[in-house]
Amino acid sequence: MFGFTQGCLPMHRWDELNAFFQKSGARIVFGLNALNGRVPLPDGSMGGPWDYTNAASLIRYTASKGYKIHGWELGNELSGTGVGTKVGADQYAADVIALKSVVDNVYQGSPSKPLVLAPGGFFDAGWFTELIIKTKPNLLNVVTHHIYNLGPGVDTHLIEKILNPTYLDGMISTFSNLQGILNSAGTSAVAWVGESGGAYNSGHHLVTDSFVFSFWFLDQLGMSAKYDTKSYCRQSLIGGNYGLLNKETFQPNPDYYSALLWHRLMGTKVLSTTFSGTNMIRAYAHCARDSPGITLLLINLSGNSTNQVTVTSEGVHANAVKKHSRKTKHLPGYVQAAGSMREEYHLTPKDGSLQSQVMLLNGRALVTDANGGIPRLEPVKVDAAQPIAVAPYSIVFAHIPNFSAPACS
Repeated sequence: MFGFTQGCLPMHRWDELNAFFQKSGARIVFGLNALNGRVPLPDGSMGGPWDYTNAASLIRYTASKGYKIHGWELGNELSGTGVGTKVGADQYAADVIALKSVVDNVYQGSPSKPLVLAPGGFFDAGWFTELIIKTKPNLLNVVTHHIYNLGPGVDTHLIEKILNPTYLDGMISTFSNLQGILNSAGTSAVAWVGESGGAYNSGHHLVTDSFVFSFWFLDQLGMSAKYDTKSYCRQSLIGGNYGLLNKETFQPNPDYYSALLWHRLMGTKVLSTTFSGTNMIRAYAHCARDSPGITLLLINLSGNSTNQVTVTSEGVHANAVKKHSRKTKHLPGYVQAAGSMREEYHLTPKDGSLQSQVMLLNGRALVTDANGGIPRLEPVKVDAAQPIAVAPYSIVFAHIPNFSAPACS
């Protein structure tokens, strides 16, 4: 399929990889070939049960060596209409159950049993519903789906799509529908985005590896969390034009710093957030991570307006003003205690170019030091009584420690 030749993962190479995994501290989910043993059917799909002999051998070897694997995932992009080929949901459910049996047997008595994940494909409501129902209540731990909603990397309109709030909202139905299926099915399985690079076929140089892509990426993180997605796996760390690291220099691309700030500032409790104002502002709020209060993420898709944003206990409000204007609008609602401060992280592109591969944090370029060390990500402290100024084409994380949200107490 796709012109690939037969491949093999020798165990000495697997040993080397696991030594690297241990040093890096990464959590590893390994994808298993779900086509082994199947036969082609006239409609282009693959039929028959999965032959798990080789997979079971790998899992047994991995466990015998004491290698820590976070999860075993069955297959890649075989759900629904599939990519290249497909497998029916009924058969796939039977194969997931077979994988779960292998994992349960191999790791019997182990204090840290790996997760079983599937299907690692594009969301199809009917197909996913059947898989989830036939593996409930606990034969499948994680339901994984892939996202490349911007289309092919060769598309010359990628930036227009990224800056279009209506286009970004197109993913709400996928997250919402999957959440609904899981909630109603009586399953313990949770949702992950198992792979997402935005634009398929390796993305687009100076789009998916530049500042503008953080608008899409951070909006995806906010939106997916809002609909109870538990993990979001980015394609890729290195490789293609959508890597978090530059594939030639290994220098972090802007999305690396966006992901790092998200990880450090946004806790796992998601707050219901409404935004009153322009639809060009994307707003998400979480309980702050490992600190009091909340963290607000604001994304300004407009290149023309600075928005003065006021946070209240009823939601988030904004007053859009033209570039460089200092007019503000104070709104009723939550009032900060006198003298309280908040921490703001303003992200903008170098030289004002959306396609820059250098991100500025509060006006300072984020670049590694001579030893490859990540720069300090330091906020500016602002009087909490003042609105948050969100400049054109910018992203702001605002940590408000004295904001009292009952869910965060």
